Amino acid sequence: MSPLENRRILLVDDMPAIHQDFYKILRPQAQECSKLDAVEAALFGGEPMTSVIAVAFEVDSAYQGQEALARVQGSLEAGRPYALAFVDMRMPPGWDGVETIERLWQVDERLQIVVCTAYSDTPWDEVLMRLEVRDRLLILKKPFDAIEVRQLANSLTAKWQMTQDAAGQRLLLEETVIERTREITRAIEALKEEIVERKHLQGQLQQSEKLASIGQLAAGVAHEINNPIGYIFSNFGTLEGYLGKLFDMLVAYERAEPSVGIPDVASGLRELRERIELEFLKEDIPALMRESRQGIVRVSQIVQDLKDFSRVDSMQDFQWANLHQGIDSTLNIVASEIKYKADVIKEYGAIPDVECLPSQINQVVMNLLVNAAHAMGERRGCITIRTGTGTGEVWLEVADDGSGIPPETLKRIFEPFFTTKPVGLGTGLGLSVSYGIVKKHRGHIDVESAIGQGTTFRVTLPIHRPSPKDELERTDD
Repeated sequence: MSPLENRRILLVDDMPAIHQDFYKILRPQAQECSKLDAVEAALFGGEPMTSVIAVAFEVDSAYQGQEALARVQGSLEAGRPYALAFVDMRMPPGWDGVETIERLWQVDERLQIVVCTAYSDTPWDEVLMRLEVRDRLLILKKPFDAIEVRQLANSLTAKWQMTQDAAGQRLLLEETVIERTREITRAIEALKEEIVERKHLQGQLQQSEKLASIGQLAAGVAHEINNPIGYIFSNFGTLEGYLGKLFDMLVAYERAEPSVGIPDVASGLRELRERIELEFLKEDIPALMRESRQGIVRVSQIVQDLKDFSRVDSMQDFQWANLHQGIDSTLNIVASEIKYKADVIKEYGAIPDVECLPSQINQVVMNLLVNAAHAMGERRGCITIRTGTGTGEVWLEVADDGSGIPPETLKRIFEPFFTTKPVGLGTGLGLSVSYGIVKKHRGHIDVESAIGQGTTFRVTLPIHRPSPKDELERTDD
């Protein structure tokens, strides 16, 4: 017998003498065990099992059904459930045996039950039908035999234990199956990703086009807007000062109003103050000034973003640049293209500055963002911008959840003048130019797309600019 085997038994009978008899049988002294062993061996064959049966059962008593229910509930709460219950059929004045069994099974459906009775006036078919469960219920007629009681106790507690062990094994098996299924699923997903990557690498196009940049246009616009913004901002500050002085003067007039000695003049002042809603104006004018200042600051920021986007303050030469700053500037430039079509999510990683041509990289980002916005169609979507770093390189992704690109189109997206947009709405140069810019930086641009799920462009750039030798090889190509 396993030391973990459950040998807890509950006796439910209204007769104390019955409890004493069960205690003698189920918790015998060593000498009594020996006698019972010999009788059992003679009846059933085999050698006496004194060493095994000497391990007594743990027996508790209950004299009414309500008490039995309380004991079963307490045993469950303590984590020490009963394996078996011997239940008398008649226990006046409380519940009878059938109701007691029903209540016990409501709180512990694993409990094995032996019905003990000396009466034959209860039809057993009716009892079994009422209880609806036969595999956990046996009948023991009084007066009962000690060997029979011990055999029932040994068999049913062992059955309870085997049922629990089987349930544990089944649970372990289910968990193992689930884990193996997860492993297989992960392996399949990894295989799918590898297949997609190989197909993608095989289908990469080797093309290059010269930059058709809008940098000079952006520089001119920024310059033309910056001048009027400068004097508007200056005049706005002066106007705020003037309004402050006027408000001070107005307060002085209001304080002096009660001292006006001419009734008609005083009455006219009050009527004028009410007619022009002076109190409202004193609150609304400062609010309007604050909103106007915010608008001017916003325009100024857009101008600065145009300058950052086109790098008009720098020569067209490789320089160290912050990609995040360039992306943010570009987002401001194309805000009108995106804000009504998609929400933008930024998932920036920790990346170093990159030695590049900043205005050209900004042009690549702008083309990808505009294409992502156009991919949304009629519904509002989401554009996610991610950045990260690898060994000696950084990458940025522009992912949308739009309509996706068909496989036959995906093979041609970097071809010059290839476009799926209606005539007049696209030149077919955006991705071609972007491809050329990235190749000029000795990087690469990759794309993944699924119909109905969206498209992801990834641009990978070396942290350091190409060496003169690389540039020479590029020219030879």
